[in-house]
Amino acid sequence: MKNLIVANWKMNPGNQKEAKILFEAIKKGIKNVKTEVVICPPFVYLSLLKGLTLGAQNCSWEEKGAFTGEISALQVRDLKVEYVIIGHSERRNYFNETDIQINKKVKKALSAKLKIILCIGESKEEWESGKKVEVLERQITEGLKGINVKEIRNIIIAYEPVFAIGTGDNCSIDETMSSILFIRKVICKLYNRVVSDNIRVLYGGSVKSDNSALYIKNTGANGLLVGGASLNAEEFIKIVKSVA
Repeated sequence: MKNLIVANWKMNPGNQKEAKILFEAIKKGIKNVKTEVVICPPFVYLSLLKGLTLGAQNCSWEEKGAFTGEISALQVRDLKVEYVIIGHSERRNYFNETDIQINKKVKKALSAKLKIILCIGESKEEWESGKKVEVLERQITEGLKGINVKEIRNIIIAYEPVFAIGTGDNCSIDETMSSILFIRKVICKLYNRVVSDNIRVLYGGSVKSDNSALYIKNTGANGLLVGGASLNAEEFIKIVKSVA
């Protein structure tokens, strides 16, 4: 199973020129690296970038119609995009996305033949109050409701403890390992051991080149979801090479 490194640019960079420069620098820097890399820029840049696997940062649960400002999974797929991030904590927190809505998005993205990066993770308050296990199980169970064994092959789980995203306060190796083991336990309960062993689980949260290899080697993660560090081409290339 190849390691997967996903770059989530979020609402960056600020213009097309900067996006192209960043993309081309990354493409050149990872040219001979075998690690699978997915770049997830803002929607407006998806059609401009060629030569690496692309992912969208979100999609609607509706297929088409009078939904101003929304982007459908079919529209994303039409741009030759292969992946979509669903359920990121910023979508959950800032836009009040629920587990039910996220599940609807998962189903719609699967019907459009997109591969899904399903984000889960507990907040600092939930972690401190001992609710991590409860939160993760709910997010996985509700997010995957109605998804069968065949469909789950196109889903990747990204574990991002909310307190670690963009704060520089990354989750410890031991804590991450226990979380990933629990995620696989829940997947095993929902499906079976084979699915649990083969589903890819990523870690995200203040990942940098000086800690990226440790998360792959010591936590059971199959890759990384990289936020801020993916906006620095040199740093992101180092991360990719560190886990190659």
